[in-house]
Amino acid sequence: MVVIMLLVTRKVSSKSGKYFIKQQASIGTVNGYIEEMINGQKVVKVFCHEEEAKAQFDVLNDDLCGSSTKANKYANILMPITVQIGNLNYVLIAMIGGAFAIGGIGGLTLGAIASFLQLSRSLTNPISQVSQQINSVIMALAGAERIFELMDEQPEADSGYVTLVNAKYAGDGETIVEAEECTNLWAWKHPHGDGTLTYTKLEGDVQFFDVDFGYTENKLVLHNISLDAKPGEKLAFVGATGAGKTTITNLINRFYDLADGKIRYDGININKIKKSDLRRSLGMVLQDTNLFTGTVCENIRYGNLDASTEEVKDAAKLAGADSFISLLPDGYDTMLSGDGGDLSQGQRQLLSIARAAVSNPPVMILDEATSSIDTRTEAIVQKGMDSLMQGRTVFVIAHRLSTVQNSNMIIVLDHGRIIERGTHEQLIAEKGTYYRLYTGAFELE
Repeated sequence: MVVIMLLVTRKVSSKSGKYFIKQQASIGTVNGYIEEMINGQKVVKVFCHEEEAKAQFDVLNDDLCGSSTKANKYANILMPITVQIGNLNYVLIAMIGGAFAIGGIGGLTLGAIASFLQLSRSLTNPISQVSQQINSVIMALAGAERIFELMDEQPEADSGYVTLVNAKYAGDGETIVEAEECTNLWAWKHPHGDGTLTYTKLEGDVQFFDVDFGYTENKLVLHNISLDAKPGEKLAFVGATGAGKTTITNLINRFYDLADGKIRYDGININKIKKSDLRRSLGMVLQDTNLFTGTVCENIRYGNLDASTEEVKDAAKLAGADSFISLLPDGYDTMLSGDGGDLSQGQRQLLSIARAAVSNPPVMILDEATSSIDTRTEAIVQKGMDSLMQGRTVFVIAHRLSTVQNSNMIIVLDHGRIIERGTHEQLIAEKGTYYRLYTGAFELE
């Protein structure tokens, strides 16, 4: 009877566990679909996809309902089965043992039967409790499966040892030394194997040497990329979608590691620079703007938490965002929520540019920074960005070729290779790919 009880407990727990895991997966799918439908409700309405969305939701919801019903069914029948098997075991011992004792078979006595009954109850009770606990453990594991996967993820490796520090000039006016206070002068602190330290002024000199990169080992997306961005220069990357423009800027930030080649920042291999310090020296304006719950001022200050209110306002004016911020109900104290859902895409992009401006980095990466801004606003922003770029190394990714004409170097990419490079006038004179892109863009306009 005990063996039967254990087999039944194991079988029912296995089935309930399987359906509990399926239930958790279904819950995640349904929640994800609901979130997509809420965020994309305008798209659903514009394309008259309401009925199809409801039908798809019904299919997912029915799958969740079926999994939940089966999981709860097996979970709820487990305890009654184990309890009744224990009761049946108790009755059989009492009846058969009583008959043996009365008939004098095997020398059993009523005292021995009573002892057996007590031992039987002591044995079946723990089994019933364990069956309930197994069910609870399976439910917990089903819900915690994704948490365990996250906990098993390896942290980002960082072997860098060169750090970014405040610096100042020593008495001779040439030697750079470390400073405790903020001096608006930054230097790379480079420890060497012999125990010495050297300080290299942060200037924004970025060089690529025969860089290859692939998201997978056997498929490269960048091939033999070499370029030299001197401090204060503006480099523009142009080319078709998927040519590798954004990938190059991601390598500067060390979001990915190279397959081959080197990138040097102020003469230092970026693999030697601590990632947090490397990224602190770079300002980025991305295509997708992420705003956080808080005031407009706090969202701009995210680029530099030590910035004063006046510095925040100056950055907003530089980016051309001050004019629309002053029209908000509470100005810079206006509370934003829901990723700035009350603002237009262009306004959100202006806040992102202001956030980069307040960080005051020596190197800036602008990835389609004006892609969501109308032509009139773009002219205002471009004027502010020209001031922002002054004295900084700037990498610009743009499909609007009118925004890159004043670049020191325009690099044309195609399928991860540099096919042309030069100034706007030089590339137009060559009448190659850039010429076709430029003239084609204006013909479409």
